[in-house]
Amino acid sequence: MNDTPHYYTHHVFFCTNQRDDGSACCARLGAAELQAYAKARIQSLEASGKGKIRINKAGCLDRCDEGPVIVVYPEGVWYHYLDRADIDEIIDTHLIGGTPVERLRI
Repeated sequence: MNDTPHYYTHHVFFCTNQRDDGSACCARLGAAELQAYAKARIQSLEASGKGKIRINKAGCLDRCDEGPVIVVYPEGVWYHYLDRADIDEIIDTHLIGGTPVERLRI
């Protein structure tokens, strides 16, 4: 068993996948803009970097019908979100506060 602490306390992946066939995808629902917003907000809170929080873009996470989606590791908590208010709630309540946001979980 590995007792080494995680490099980040939370590693957040935003699906930003774009599908060209017209089917559901997170990119059409503002995922890239909200990922940039989350990253900037975490930086403004001085909560980014080693031992803290990392916000990343990801390709398809294969949950586009539930999108836009993010997944938070190491817990493996999946979220659906709609706007900055949802992102702020995830940041404040889960990433900073340590309690998952049940109303946004998928």
